[in-house]
Amino acid sequence: MSRSGRISRRTVLRGLGASLALPLLEAMTPRVARGATQTGPPRRMAFFFVPNGAHMPDWKPKDEGALGELPAILKPLESHKSEMTVLTEMALDGGRAHGDGPGDHARCVASFLTGAHPHKTSGKDIRNGISVDQVAAQKIGHLTRFPSLELGTQPSSQGGRCDSGYSCVYTSNVSWRTPTSPMAKEINPRAVFDRLFGRQEDSADVAATARRDKYRKSVLDFVAEDAASLKRKLGSTDQRKLDEYLYAVRQIERRIDQSEKIRLGDTDVPEVPRPAGVPKSFAEHVKLMMDMSVLAFQTDSTRVMTFMYTNAGSNRNYTNIEVPQGHHSLSHHGNDPKKLAQISRINRYHTQIFAHFLDRMRSVQEEGVSLLDQSMVMYGSGIGDGNRHNHDDLPILLFGRGGGTIKSGRHLVYPEDTPLTNLYLALLDRIGASTDKLADSTGPLEGLG
Repeated sequence: MSRSGRISRRTVLRGLGASLALPLLEAMTPRVARGATQTGPPRRMAFFFVPNGAHMPDWKPKDEGALGELPAILKPLESHKSEMTVLTEMALDGGRAHGDGPGDHARCVASFLTGAHPHKTSGKDIRNGISVDQVAAQKIGHLTRFPSLELGTQPSSQGGRCDSGYSCVYTSNVSWRTPTSPMAKEINPRAVFDRLFGRQEDSADVAATARRDKYRKSVLDFVAEDAASLKRKLGSTDQRKLDEYLYAVRQIERRIDQSEKIRLGDTDVPEVPRPAGVPKSFAEHVKLMMDMSVLAFQTDSTRVMTFMYTNAGSNRNYTNIEVPQGHHSLSHHGNDPKKLAQISRINRYHTQIFAHFLDRMRSVQEEGVSLLDQSMVMYGSGIGDGNRHNHDDLPILLFGRGGGTIKSGRHLVYPEDTPLTNLYLALLDRIGASTDKLADSTGPLEGLG
């Protein structure tokens, strides 16, 4: 802490082989001279991909303008209606065949954040585009510990044939650093936690991590002394904020440990291999990853994140909500009312889980505004109706107010075939990573502010 009583935004709590980034505290905010402009907390950007499109009659609000009664799929997001923008008639031209025949699921993922039309191959000669998250990471990533964070529930593939002659690389990666270099996602909650809150820089750190695993110690146990010392120097508001943050970290650790016990069996054998840390429950898996992404934003460890609920064409069933048939199989519904109802139920289940992320984002306060207020969070799919495999009229939602630059709580209807990449240009402008062109973009999407 400096003589002025301020502490650096980069302050971390340290212990034996562990480090813990801190949330934004009042003591980190520089004093502003009278008449000067306060820049405020940083803005963040996140993208969530869901597979197989949506049952659009249960997705799209009836009226344009201010959001009224929400349709069935969006109902679980009711408490976030004022922070929601529904965008209708967005299109991904890169997802269309353009003479390449079948393979819409692979193309919908590959083009989702790039807008590009992927080169059809099942070999090593993959070629796509640069994704919007990586455009941002290249321009503002130097401001944080991690330029970006890529998460999901199913592993990214590095090869193989997956969808009508398309490489599995296309079906399992939404984030692309270059046209030939996808950013593989992390699916293991324990690995994400260790990346955010542990260091693996030398043998002492590795030994400390092994010791923590062996005795089931929390990272907080290692930084407790440093945390107590810092807390004595903070004001009451910051003390409360620090306590809330440390509590959230400990709860995530406990949930990870509990999921590992369920999967592996509770054992005290010291030679047990490092656990996978992937919960058996899909919802718990997704929520754990969401919680850690919130902590990554809260500690300004990164400002850019992508998340894939599943890979393209997922045929996961959802017996917990009485949908025993596979998701992809159901998406070829042929207008069967029973299949349409089940698709709608899966879509609603996904938004119900997503509400957890929004709740957590809204609960974190920075300088009097929520983390969600400062963010731009897109949720959607690169396919409209799974039966038609269309790439227009996509199910796209935007949450957050982008630091006051987005007027939310509305249903915006654009001209047919409006490039989704136009939205990306608008978001890049707001996060300080402007670019003139991204794939088929024609200019920043208007009407958001």
